[in-house]
Amino acid sequence: MIKQDYSKEYIEYINSIKLRKIKINIYRISILIAFLVLWEVLANLKIIDQFLFSKPSAILTLMIRFFKTGEIFKHIGISFYETVMGFTLGTLGGIIIAIILWWNDLLAEILDPFLVVLNALPKTALAPIIIVWAGAGVNGIIVIAVTISIIVTILSAYNYFKTVDEEKIKMLKSFGANKYQILVKLILPSNIGNIINIIKINIGLSWVGVIVGEFLVSRYGIGYLIVYGGQVFKLDLVMMGVIILAVCALFMYQFVNIIEKKIQKY
Repeated sequence: MIKQDYSKEYIEYINSIKLRKIKINIYRISILIAFLVLWEVLANLKIIDQFLFSKPSAILTLMIRFFKTGEIFKHIGISFYETVMGFTLGTLGGIIIAIILWWNDLLAEILDPFLVVLNALPKTALAPIIIVWAGAGVNGIIVIAVTISIIVTILSAYNYFKTVDEEKIKMLKSFGANKYQILVKLILPSNIGNIINIIKINIGLSWVGVIVGEFLVSRYGIGYLIVYGGQVFKLDLVMMGVIILAVCALFMYQFVNIIEKKIQKY
């Protein structure tokens, strides 16, 4: 194996990048800890009302109790399943429809005003109607998550596909490439970064759809814990649900980031 020597300047540059990342993580953790400590102190000094805002120690105590009994895992599992299903169907379905629209310009022009109107509709406000149509249960909640993410995916992906350099398309056509070859050799590869950005956006949208659905009909899930806590005025339960929701969304986001970094290596 040939040993590769790096210049001193290059090593210093790499070390500076690593040091910057460490500093950023330290700052992030410090801000989070400072916020939690301030929250706890203000609550204990009765500067903020514990009944309305709860406090970190009470939330932590409640969370430990839920994890010890194992009850929380059922709620997380159901919400996670609904979100992954809604996210997957909404993203894949949206990208497939966007490809169809890119393939058929006439169809794209016909459907354009309908897609714009559908995108403008407040999908969360229509959630009760969707529940009636799709059913009050897991399937109905998944449909809400799909509905919220699929239109955004279609419009974003289609616009990305249409903005690919026209000169590159002409060059491929000059070599005899057909539309399918242009799609798989140029359109999709050149939009990998954009598709990953759509995926990241859809993580948040899918969670919104699931939580709204669970607010309405579910007896389990993170959304159910939040709405139930609000109904019985247990704000520590509400805040616990919000924190768990944030952690789950962050987990999915970081998972996509790992995939993105692996793709960028090739």
